[in-house]
Amino acid sequence: MSYLSEYTESIEHPETFWAEKADDLPWYRPPQTILSRDENGIDRWFADGEMNTAYMALDYHIEQGRGDQAAVIYDSPVTETRLTLSYSELRDQVARFAGVLRQQGVERGDRVIIYMPMVPEALVAMLAVARLGAVHSVVFGGFSSRELAVRIEDAEPKVVVSASCGVEVKRIVEYKPMLDEALRLSTHKSLRSVVLQRPEAPAQLIDGQDIDWKDAMAAAEPADCVPVKGTDPLYVLYTSGTTGKPKGVQRDNGGHAVALKYSMKAIYDMSPGDVFWAASDVGWVVGHSYIVYAPLLAGCTTVVYEGKPVRTPDAGAFWRVCADYRVKVLFAAPTAFRAIIKEDAQALEFGKYDTSALQTIFMAGERLDPPTYEWTVEKTGKTVVDHWWQTETGWAICGNLMGIEAKPTKPGSSTLPMPGYDIRILDAEGHQLPPGEQGSIAIKLPLPPSCLATLWRDFARFRDGYLSDVPGYYTTGDGGYMDEEGYVFIMGRTDDVINVAGHRLSTGEMEEIVAAHPAVAECVVIGLKDPIKGQAPTGLVILKDGIEVDEKLLEQELIAMVRKQIGPIACFNHALVVQRLPKTRSGKILRKLIRQIADGEEYAVPSTIDDVESLSDIESTMRLHGLQGPAAVGHEEKRP
Repeated sequence: MSYLSEYTESIEHPETFWAEKADDLPWYRPPQTILSRDENGIDRWFADGEMNTAYMALDYHIEQGRGDQAAVIYDSPVTETRLTLSYSELRDQVARFAGVLRQQGVERGDRVIIYMPMVPEALVAMLAVARLGAVHSVVFGGFSSRELAVRIEDAEPKVVVSASCGVEVKRIVEYKPMLDEALRLSTHKSLRSVVLQRPEAPAQLIDGQDIDWKDAMAAAEPADCVPVKGTDPLYVLYTSGTTGKPKGVQRDNGGHAVALKYSMKAIYDMSPGDVFWAASDVGWVVGHSYIVYAPLLAGCTTVVYEGKPVRTPDAGAFWRVCADYRVKVLFAAPTAFRAIIKEDAQALEFGKYDTSALQTIFMAGERLDPPTYEWTVEKTGKTVVDHWWQTETGWAICGNLMGIEAKPTKPGSSTLPMPGYDIRILDAEGHQLPPGEQGSIAIKLPLPPSCLATLWRDFARFRDGYLSDVPGYYTTGDGGYMDEEGYVFIMGRTDDVINVAGHRLSTGEMEEIVAAHPAVAECVVIGLKDPIKGQAPTGLVILKDGIEVDEKLLEQELIAMVRKQIGPIACFNHALVVQRLPKTRSGKILRKLIRQIADGEEYAVPSTIDDVESLSDIESTMRLHGLQGPAAVGHEEKRP
């Protein structure tokens, strides 16, 4: 079998291809209709199949004799806790918590909001909801009360599952007050809350509203799995939207299970019993797909990590976990590795641990810049794979089929389209561009299994946002190009392409060049408003720890590097050193927010931001160098 034969079959004969992959799962009633159209004219997979995702992920493996195998390894350096749950132990907890939810009236199709830190109980809650045929919506632990209230109003859950607190590197975040405020703000009332009490900060429970997790588990009877249709929703996961109102990405049970089970062997080369670690959070799509569901569907062991890549306690945290649990595949965001590079540029910590079991490092969540790729390859000696996907798809759009035919990697490329994804590079009029030319990345319909078929209760927004630009295509919102060999290069969101004196230039390309400087740990390039050129590219850089440079000299060196590789046309004339960059909790740099600050526009601080104080750093640096728009002066009082 080769990549080409696998990919070609998936594009030319999608129903036959995915029917074969569906046969790898234990359905209650195998699907006879593989691909069909729903009432909105949207392609749906496995509509007449009957199944239960929690059964496929837990009970089935126990029936196959793997009940004693480790299912979940929990490692929390912030609480100094370690715990391993076997498949039997996890299934028993899931069945009992499903009984807790059933006592609160949760039935097939009902929604349950989960607002928890990275603890095993978060996985238990998700799988318990799935066991009942209900729909979970996980909200990142620590999101603001307002954002949580918005999601409660949209999902209209019967129950909210939470914890008393989350534990971070230098602080404890109390969840219960934020949950109480969210319930007060929400117009959706009559909710019950199940609260996991953590010893770091126990919460005051409210009679008639709150239920203690431990007490409820002791009193509950285990619940059996409830069969659902392949097109019944498994979960709703909210992602940011351009209007400010979050979009509820709705994921079907059937296509989700088929695609994720397939991906574990085809992309990640994982077999039953292997240890897989996605260093993410269950609040994000990576956590849904590759902390919870995919590893368990494949009979693997998954690592749940409550910590950071650095300072818990040091830059060797990732390598320590890989060594302790014989991790075969590590999956994390590039920003995690840039944090490691910043604190341990020579990778001295890596050499302290036995990482011989680690075969492949996968990165996703943002573009993997070549300097970070090259550092990771050089210092670890491991195969490094960049792969690109979205909350909307639930698994990789582009990647490398390590379990079928590992292709050579190229710095800056997320390698090749994955089976089922017919990728085209289109111009503004929807015409396909030749190799090497940058354009909008679109996927020819039908989308493969696991991709969203609608947004929760808002099909019109789904149609208008993803399907209306070019008929017959799903618009990804990302820009890039494909080379002569079919390798895909993601250069950033299409709104990260800037117009400099009539020339469309990629900020991602400039970031590659700036990040290659030996003093730079991380960078972002944005286009500032310019009265003559339209936009003027400006770089913000973070230095590696221990590096001391003359900032003006560094700026001149970076300007020279960009001019040499792109040319004077780039008009790259400013590179400023900052202490930190505003990012989401998943590690994505908030480029639009930086542009708004720099251009003096009013802006709202998103609920996903990890470090609010980074905004003040950007503002003061811009002002100091006279680069901030006049409207932003005295702007602090406008910022929420």
